[in-house]
Amino acid sequence: MSKIGFIGLGIMGRPMAGHLLDAGHELVTVRRGTLDATLAEKGMRELDCPAAVAGEAEVIITMVPDTPDVEEVLFGEGGAIEGLTPGTLVIDMSSIAPIATQGFARRIHEAGGEYVDAPVSGGEGGAINAALTIMVGATEEGFERARPILEVMGKTITHIGGHGAGQTCKVANQIVVALTIEAVAEGLLFASKAGADVAKVRESLLGGLAQSKILNVHGARMIERTFDPGFRIKLHQKDLNLALEGARSLNLALPGTANAQQLFQACAALGGADWDHAGILRALEALADHQVGQS
Repeated sequence: MSKIGFIGLGIMGRPMAGHLLDAGHELVTVRRGTLDATLAEKGMRELDCPAAVAGEAEVIITMVPDTPDVEEVLFGEGGAIEGLTPGTLVIDMSSIAPIATQGFARRIHEAGGEYVDAPVSGGEGGAINAALTIMVGATEEGFERARPILEVMGKTITHIGGHGAGQTCKVANQIVVALTIEAVAEGLLFASKAGADVAKVRESLLGGLAQSKILNVHGARMIERTFDPGFRIKLHQKDLNLALEGARSLNLALPGTANAQQLFQACAALGGADWDHAGILRALEALADHQVGQS
């Protein structure tokens, strides 16, 4: 069992940390308000700063919103690098910029640590059920060290390549997810506007080539109008920004991605930055002046 510093106890981080505690690992975190009661009961302890966490941990896991947040946790004042001991394994499970990730990996290696980027897909449900898909960028040694820990939280764990490759895979994942959510929303909106029973349309589509996890999970969210996150639109916007910035640097056109980002921006303008990303439907409904399920 390992001594793990887990920084980032949000919607997904909380259940992920819980699985590690259930597996017998000893966990510490940074003090941020009141610690979740369930995690505290399982023995998780709080320390004052990331440097203090690093001083007690063999493994550090970060699960925070964006690239600057990872940089602050690792390299800011009182950052983990100040308490890092040789051989410490640093696993970043956030979704951040691939190029920045490569720079973070170099700095951690120069300090004597081992860096692994391991972003996840599967949302809150995947985190709760320890069924996340985990995309890993690391050396072979780093991957083998991280694998037993990642297997506690995830179901499909793939070593994509070197540092930054996991984040590149996650950006690709977010492109596919955004465009598929948009496609499901457009299909259900069309069916509803044409007067069809959208629940029956979804049921039929799930038996054909259009079937997907997104049609199953997010299609149900759209019909039931349950837009509590899940995965927040503002976080998916951040991921699509990474995709579009990367596309510009590669001289690559991603028109579908750009369109999905505009629809997410419309949701934000409607006050929905914190909606689940299935809420992209609401931007399309505003354009159509029609709500799915409306007779």
